[in-house]
Amino acid sequence: MSPRTPKQFEKIRHDRRKSIMDTALEVFSENGYANASISMIAKKAGISKGLMYNYFKSKEELLSTIVLDGLNEMFELLDPNKDGVLTKEEFTYFIEEVFKLINEKRTFYKLYFSLMMQPSVWKLFEARLAEIIEPFMKITIDYYAKKGVENPLLESLLISALFDGIGFHYVFNPEQYPLDDIKKLLIERFV
Repeated sequence: MSPRTPKQFEKIRHDRRKSIMDTALEVFSENGYANASISMIAKKAGISKGLMYNYFKSKEELLSTIVLDGLNEMFELLDPNKDGVLTKEEFTYFIEEVFKLINEKRTFYKLYFSLMMQPSVWKLFEARLAEIIEPFMKITIDYYAKKGVENPLLESLLISALFDGIGFHYVFNPEQYPLDDIKKLLIERFV
């Protein structure tokens, strides 16, 4: 067997890191952040606790990485051509894709919404979260201003709060929440 190339080592490291994050997401979601430990995550991931620390310095860093990566994935969908201008088609696409993400990544959003209710944990990534959300706010404020909405800031804050509320209700009660109907209504009223 020939020695591995740096690119192969990089892929192995990337895959292991992703596996650790997926396992941690499960553990945090099932047990809550406070009740989860690096030992629990390492055991479930099938690696040593020491190896965990090669990838993440702490439980806090691991959680923060999971949350910020998950939210980045969502907000990356907002301006697909990265021109800084939100069109009606792009906004519709964003809403449709966010609803798909909420459905496909329910475990992540369950964790995210439960963390919102824990101020001491939320503070771990609150500042970075604001950096991620800021472009969303700016581009939606500009969008609503161009549409002639009386108060674009309030409209942007409202749709942001609606995303949170819709996601929360769907994640914790999916059988009772008509996600597709809500999505259509949201697009009709806010795009």
